[in-house]
Amino acid sequence: MATSLGTTPGGTTPTGLTPVGTTPESEKGAEFQEREKILSPDFLSVAQITEMLAEDVDGVQQKLQKFLNFKNLQTCLKEASLLDYYVSGFLWARGMDFSIIQHSKFMTLLDMLLHNLRTLHMSLEDSIKWLGEVMAEIGPSRSQKYEEWNTFDVKQANAIVDYLKISLFQHYKLYEFLFYSAREEILIGTEQVIEVVKPPGHPFPGPLEEGIAFGIYSAFIEPPPTVDTEMKTEINEKLQIQEEAFNARIEKLKKA
Repeated sequence: MATSLGTTPGGTTPTGLTPVGTTPESEKGAEFQEREKILSPDFLSVAQITEMLAEDVDGVQQKLQKFLNFKNLQTCLKEASLLDYYVSGFLWARGMDFSIIQHSKFMTLLDMLLHNLRTLHMSLEDSIKWLGEVMAEIGPSRSQKYEEWNTFDVKQANAIVDYLKISLFQHYKLYEFLFYSAREEILIGTEQVIEVVKPPGHPFPGPLEEGIAFGIYSAFIEPPPTVDTEMKTEINEKLQIQEEAFNARIEKLKKA
C-alpha cells in the first residue's frame, strides 16, 4: 500500500504522521503559542477592560483618557480624535456582548490598525489585506482543526469587518491627514491693559473709557473731599486775603 508523502524540512514525512521527537500534544501546544502571538501585546489589560465594562459612556471616556494619558483634549485635535476612535470602538464591542478576551483582542486590533497607518504608512488597500490575514487567524478557520482557539465566530467576525468599514476605512483619508499633515499652531489671545495706582489725591480707580462720562462720575460717584482738604482750602483763602491786605498797605506807603 502506497503512502503519500508531505514535505518537511530536512526530508519527507508520511502525511498524517507526527515527526520523530514530537507528539500531537506538543505540536498542538506550539501552534497554540503561535496563535497567541496574534495581536499581542494587549492594548488594554484585563483589569482595565473590567473597569470600563462597569462604567457608563462618560465613565468609559474618562477611563480611556486616563489609560492613554491624554491631557490636552481641549486643544489637541489628534488626542480628541483618537479618544473618540477608541471610545466608540469599545462601546460598540460592549454592545456586541463580547467577552473580556474578545474585548481585549478587538481593542488591540483597533490600535494595530492605527499603528500600521501612523508608523508603517500602510495604505488603505494594505490595511484591508492585513485585516483579512489577522481575521483568518483570530476568527473562524476553514479547517476548524482547533475550533476552541477561535476568538470570534463567523457572525462576530463579519460584524467586526462591517464596523471597521464604517469607522476607520470610510474615513481613512482623514486619519492619514491627522497623522501626516503638519498643522500651524494658531495662538489665540487677548490684549489686556493694566492700570497702575494713581498718585495720592487722584480718585482711584479712574473711570473706564467704555464706562460712564467723567462729568457724571465726578458729580455723582466720586467721593466727596475729605475734611483735611476743606481745611486746606480755607487756609489758602485766608492767606490770600491777608496777602491782598498787605499789598494794599504797601501801595499806600509808596504813595505817601
